[in-house]
Amino acid sequence: MSRRRQIYEGKAKILYEGPEPGTLIQYFKDDATAFNAEKKGTINGKGVINNRVSEYVFTRLAHIGIPTHFIRRLNMREQLVRQAEIIPIEVVVRNVAAGSICKRLGLEEGEPLPHTLLEYYYKDDALGDPLIAEEHIACFGWASNEEMQDIAAMAIRVNDFLCGMFANANIRLIDFKLEFGRIYDGDFSRVILADEISPDGCRLWDMDTNEKLDKDRFRRDLGGEEEAYQEVARRLGVLQNDDGGPGEVLDLSAHRKLRASPPPKKK
Repeated sequence: MSRRRQIYEGKAKILYEGPEPGTLIQYFKDDATAFNAEKKGTINGKGVINNRVSEYVFTRLAHIGIPTHFIRRLNMREQLVRQAEIIPIEVVVRNVAAGSICKRLGLEEGEPLPHTLLEYYYKDDALGDPLIAEEHIACFGWASNEEMQDIAAMAIRVNDFLCGMFANANIRLIDFKLEFGRIYDGDFSRVILADEISPDGCRLWDMDTNEKLDKDRFRRDLGGEEEAYQEVARRLGVLQNDDGGPGEVLDLSAHRKLRASPPPKKK
């Protein structure tokens, strides 16, 4: 990696200059953060799992016509992606009350929302990623009205697809975060889905037991983070050897410390 030029390092990923103009190499780390990086730690093997899960999700989304930055997975921890101008807005799609919305509105965790809710946050760690309205986005020119219409439409379509995909794995999609970027063709630009979709940015509950299978296990000191991430990947059928077929056990011993283990015990 020392031979490559680093473009950016975030909390969970590193971006390197890609092999061709307009491309980047996205490297998934094992670092885990919560509460705007106030809590820091490591989930061994998280980067490997997130790379596989995100590849799987972005590939399936492309099949239904969602434009994304994903090109292909390169190895256990890296993806080749299109370089995009990231729009400084995090879109949170909520189906069930959990996390910050419960504190803000006094809702009980697990309470289904009357309908899918889109929330927008200004992407700035120093400010704590504050909740914003569409009026803020228009006022400060972070995205055009046309771009926001595209973002909202894609977010709803992605949510509809992911709810069904996870339900087939007996997982309930509580909420998740999306990021978008612009790519240019001359003077024309279009919005594409960027970043990642993985247990890092989704709340995922077992449909029978409400067992948490996501980063909330780290946030709340529940333990079993490694097993939960692996369980999500196993249910989606993306655990495999580099030369093996879907569903085979992934040997990660050379890449991380995550050992083969049974799924989290149901409570």
